[in-house]
Amino acid sequence: MDQPGEGRLEFAQADHPAVPRAKIGVLIANLGTPDNYDYWSMRRYLNEFLSDKRVVDYPAYLWQPLLQLIILTKRPFTSGANYKSIWNTEKDESPLLTITKDQTAALAEQIAKRIDGDIMVDFCMRYGNPSTKSKVDEMVKAGCDRILFFPLYPHYAGATSATACDQFFRALMEQKWQPSARTVAPYFDHPAYIKSLADSVRQAYDAMEEKPEVLVASYHGMPKRYLLEGDPYHCQCQKTTRLLREELGWEDAKAQTTFQSVFGREEWLRPYTVDHVADLARQGVKRLAVIAPAFSADCIETLEEINEEIRESFEEAGGEQFTYIPCLNDDASHIAALTDVIEANLLGWTS
Repeated sequence: MDQPGEGRLEFAQADHPAVPRAKIGVLIANLGTPDNYDYWSMRRYLNEFLSDKRVVDYPAYLWQPLLQLIILTKRPFTSGANYKSIWNTEKDESPLLTITKDQTAALAEQIAKRIDGDIMVDFCMRYGNPSTKSKVDEMVKAGCDRILFFPLYPHYAGATSATACDQFFRALMEQKWQPSARTVAPYFDHPAYIKSLADSVRQAYDAMEEKPEVLVASYHGMPKRYLLEGDPYHCQCQKTTRLLREELGWEDAKAQTTFQSVFGREEWLRPYTVDHVADLARQGVKRLAVIAPAFSADCIETLEEINEEIRESFEEAGGEQFTYIPCLNDDASHIAALTDVIEANLLGWTS
């Protein structure tokens, strides 16, 4: 940190407050994670998540009594059990937190190699810890007068990218000296991202003697109403699957798009993954692979929902070989693709 009369304060008065050297912040953001899988940790996390109007947009006077009196009485037990089944017991944290830390470290290393300038790389979570506000505070105190905010969602959705950006801008509103800010656009069709997905499929298939007959690209679902109201998520998911299929050189039927994690009674984007894999098995498909392109890191929706619930649905309907292809996580090609995106978004801020 510069002291009065040094660095950027060379011409300041001697009693001027110390000001840290100017730098750029790159803040990546993911959905979030509970601090633990016990009842109260889960209840706090689910309350923050399900109280977000971007996630559940029903009127508060209808939704909050249902959420507080019924859903948050029961769901922390079932969600906690699901988290316990995948918990990183060695580090006492969720896999999403472990992977995001690894991604951040790998990105910081690549950015330092490829981009000139004093750049601080860190991560935050939309829900849970570390919070977006705490990390924006840290970056500003460290001297970041420009922050690139990067929601790690390849596809835009109001319930993911938009709410992450909402929280980022709320944090900026509390800053006395507000940094310049940029947000990263969705990268669902970025060539390096598509190639990384295709390489992960090729690697998984090369390791198997009998190849899957169908690849299901399972994306997190959303109410169909959101699509009709203008959310582009559905179309971006469809394009990712098409580009992945083209990169692999496959015919249409070999790679199919589905949606998972249906919640509530409202109709969501179809087909539902859990039903579709069972239908494929009943149609005679014995060997199936599932990939989750909408997730930048493995989490409860992939490790528990896909690799346990959806696997079970396929096998109970007569399927014999189920392969889950992990998210790109901190794979070198994924980190390189994300660094490409970051580098492009820092143009004009870096030399």
